[in-house]
Amino acid sequence: MKSKMNFFEKYFNRINKKISLVENSKLIKLSKTLVETKKKLGKVIIVGNGGSAAMASHVSVDLTKVCNIRSVNFNEADLLTCFGNDYGYENWVKKAIEFYADKKDLAIFISSSGNSQNIIKGIKQAKKMNLKTVTFSGFSKDNNLRKLGDLNFWVDNKEYNIVEMTHHVWLLSAVDYIVAKKKLTERTIK
Repeated sequence: MKSKMNFFEKYFNRINKKISLVENSKLIKLSKTLVETKKKLGKVIIVGNGGSAAMASHVSVDLTKVCNIRSVNFNEADLLTCFGNDYGYENWVKKAIEFYADKKDLAIFISSSGNSQNIIKGIKQAKKMNLKTVTFSGFSKDNNLRKLGDLNFWVDNKEYNIVEMTHHVWLLSAVDYIVAKKKLTERTIK
């Protein structure tokens, strides 16, 4: 029993260390960028693969529901299969950005490795369209995605679950920060 407890204790300690390594100023900047996007009447587009796509869905819904910031993700099966079939899997994000993004939008790209070709091509399309971009990556410090964003978050780890959970907590902390700031403002006004 002790070895099982040791595993989880060590595991959670590793995750907590990764989560706490982020600079608070970067999370505040992310939160402000999300709010600024709403003020400009833009929307937030969040894209990822696999677990990162699930995270994109969760964060997108919370931004819309809790923060009243319009947000979308491209996780619909018909979009994925149509664009993947017609343009190739490596190009589907690029084409989705091309078709759905507007110049006032913010695009957030998530890739644990930072080297997923569909995500890289997507952010390059977003940059071509002059969108503001935020990246979440892990693994290698010099991964391709990390080099392309206006604001970049990186987890120094090579384990998918550690990287993805850290990204998820960071993104949701930005959502919660926006909510907390709004509540504080509402209390001050009353």
